[in-house]
Amino acid sequence: MSVSEQPSATGGAQPAPAAQAPAAPAAAPAAGPAAEIAAGYAFDGPALDLGALLWDGACHPDAPIRIPLPVLNRHGLVAGATGTGKTKTLQLIAEQLSGHGVPVFLADIKGDVSGISAPGEVGERVGQRAAEVGQEWRATGFPCEFYGLGGLGPGIPVRATVTSFGPVLLSKVLQLNRTQEQSLGLIFHYADAKGLELVDLKDLRAVVAFLVSDTGRAELKGIGGLSTVTAGVILRAITAFEQQGAGGFFGEPEFDTGEFLRTAADGRGTVSVLELPAVQDKPQLFSTFLMWMLADLFHDLPEVGDLEKPKLVFFFDEAHLLFKGASKAFLESITQTVRLIRSKGVGVFLVTQTPKDVPADVLAQLGNRVQHALRAFTPDDAKALKATVRTFPKSPYDLEEVLTGLGTGEAVVTVLSEKGAPTPVAATRLRAPESLMGPVDAAALDAAVKASPLYGRYAEAVDRESAYEKLTAEQKAAEAAALEAAAAQEAEKAAKEDEKNGARAPREKEEPSLAEQVVGSGIFKSLARSIGTQLGREISRSVFGTARRRR
Repeated sequence: MSVSEQPSATGGAQPAPAAQAPAAPAAAPAAGPAAEIAAGYAFDGPALDLGALLWDGACHPDAPIRIPLPVLNRHGLVAGATGTGKTKTLQLIAEQLSGHGVPVFLADIKGDVSGISAPGEVGERVGQRAAEVGQEWRATGFPCEFYGLGGLGPGIPVRATVTSFGPVLLSKVLQLNRTQEQSLGLIFHYADAKGLELVDLKDLRAVVAFLVSDTGRAELKGIGGLSTVTAGVILRAITAFEQQGAGGFFGEPEFDTGEFLRTAADGRGTVSVLELPAVQDKPQLFSTFLMWMLADLFHDLPEVGDLEKPKLVFFFDEAHLLFKGASKAFLESITQTVRLIRSKGVGVFLVTQTPKDVPADVLAQLGNRVQHALRAFTPDDAKALKATVRTFPKSPYDLEEVLTGLGTGEAVVTVLSEKGAPTPVAATRLRAPESLMGPVDAAALDAAVKASPLYGRYAEAVDRESAYEKLTAEQKAAEAAALEAAAAQEAEKAAKEDEKNGARAPREKEEPSLAEQVVGSGIFKSLARSIGTQLGREISRSVFGTARRRR
């Protein structure tokens, strides 16, 4: 089966008609700046075809603009105003990576990337674009897996434990300040030291509540303690987060990000599509979750250096949301991850509106650039345009004019050559994706998800014993011990009361004393009658211990 006839993720093998060329394209530039630009993209090794050179108003299909496959782990940026074609550029690059056997991860914010699993539709506009850029277009579907955060929306559920998510990322999601972030780090440290597994949010809430209780307050005293006010802020943030329906994102089974590295049986790279329409109103959540995925890959993958092709290319859509309101620690973590994950064979493409959305330290790590049109309707837009132009190498183009005049599906490109040097800036008319440029049918998507071998592994949530259960059990044991101690104290008090009352009661059943026995005897009565005599007086005194002293 040829690449153009591969079965899609939502059906069997599909016909793959080729697009027809309606008109003759312009010839390749023979000399001048355009020829120099074209020469900068004449690579010897495998490369992805982005499109054809635009120069002086004409498109030159014999001057293809390409990205060498080995440099795709040097990261990249796809930027441009809304509606300029950024999503289709992602789809175009993802298709060709898959065709070269490279797995791809895509975040589907709006729900229209799922079409990559199905063959595209032949049309006049597709045929015209193919002819303009010299593309032999064939409708093709690509092997896909569909995922969803915590089971919201279609897709295999992707979950993370609170422990693996970590305090820095979680602070970003909960929108905590620097002091609260440090306190959350202290809470994580305590939980790790005490073997309290933080699997889901109820585990975290239980540990926070314990550490400000009368029993647990002393636990952190030696390392700074946890103020009641800060604990209250964290608990309220967790509660609000859960009320938004985000509780399902944390739990088990935890997703193994190594699943993103899979290839299909035919050797093509699997395209992992994270379906996010159900959570697009929670931008900080999904952007931070994407960062967790990347960080998890970073920790798990071995060092491999530069490869002939990447192990994975990760597309981070709506990247500006990741950096908005981020703490210094968070930004440092992102910068380090992006800088070092290259040597583990992973390329990262950030997708946003303007380069200024990305911190300079991160932007410096992005060697490949695809810049779609920018608009300059306001003074702020004009300022952003000038800032974007300054981030490009020197060019024979008037980039301010070019960037504001680009049409949909056109972009300014500069990438790294096979030797690692920047290529000349090239205005480019991009190729048309060969898969469906839109969402697949919801029923077909659901069927593809349930047919996946990963569905049985991750679909059902598991709630095992963790911090919440352990602390609850300890609390119940402490309450039972307290009740037992109180009952024992009450019994002891009752016993003492009974003993006290018994001392005041008449001695009806006690044996009479010796004195009482004597008083009641007949001899004593006889003696009493002679009490007036001298002998009687001496006898009676001797009996009561009051005998007269002898002189």
